[in-house]
Amino acid sequence: MFISNPATWFVNLPPEVATFLLSMIPITELRASIPIGIEVYGLAVWKVWIIAIIGDIIPAFFILLLIPYAHKLAIKYQLFGKFLTHELENAERKFSGKYEKYGSIALIIFVGIPLPFTGSWTASFASFVFNIPFRKSFPLILIGVCVAATIVTLITLFAGSILGWIL
Repeated sequence: MFISNPATWFVNLPPEVATFLLSMIPITELRASIPIGIEVYGLAVWKVWIIAIIGDIIPAFFILLLIPYAHKLAIKYQLFGKFLTHELENAERKFSGKYEKYGSIALIIFVGIPLPFTGSWTASFASFVFNIPFRKSFPLILIGVCVAATIVTLITLFAGSILGWIL
């Protein structure tokens, strides 16, 4: 099954490319690509960290640039209406209280805490919903991605050691 094991999705590709592609997928992002790159593919930690950040931020860059146009087209031609509406409502629901309370720092925190559905994809949609301009939102999302990458890397490196010590 496709969903069952992300480490096997790109088994025929070089590990660096597989790590990069896993970072770009909204389900996995760097939360899965970093542990897989380090533990499964055996790549150097610094290399995985850089590849994962680049792979994670590229979709955000294009989402931030293109979503205003996609939204206008969707409204005008009633394309992807339900999907786009669902994604925007989902982003607004997850992010609204945080942004209103904490402002721009909320975007960094939202992306930086590596929980499901709090990555760069959702933050990009949230930026659109809350009218945060590209010049402001992209650097904030990038900082959040770097924070998340660091947290996930540290967890990956030390979780095995801690479990070994406990068990």
